[in-house]
Amino acid sequence: MKFKRQRKDALSVNVTPLIDVVFLLLIFFMVSTSFTDLSELVVNLPEAKGEERPSDNGLAIVITASGAMFLNGTPFPADAENLRAIIVEKTGDRRDIPVSIVADSDTRHAMVVMSMDTVSQLGFKRLSISAQRPLSGE
Repeated sequence: MKFKRQRKDALSVNVTPLIDVVFLLLIFFMVSTSFTDLSELVVNLPEAKGEERPSDNGLAIVITASGAMFLNGTPFPADAENLRAIIVEKTGDRRDIPVSIVADSDTRHAMVVMSMDTVSQLGFKRLSISAQRPLSGE
């Protein structure tokens, strides 16, 4: 006797609902995520003893340990010509604006001196260098 074998259909998993769920989750996380500004740069300031000055709304030149430079949160190539151009673009002819240099404690000294020199050549008189107070145990 010859029995006919019943042919079984190949098992398959439908991935369309899985892809839909993944895309919905992706859209949910993209919409619900809050993005931070570039102004929150990690800079370890050097320590110094002195009086705390009130903060003025002026220009803040931030120099990271890796040598990247930012002017009020806007990145620019780290050299004197670009620093001069971006400061002139932001301030125009005004030279009474306070300028603060916020440099990481591991920043090359040459970067800070170049920034100070450029700001001085442009005619700014109100220049400050940011630091943090020493730890109370020292």
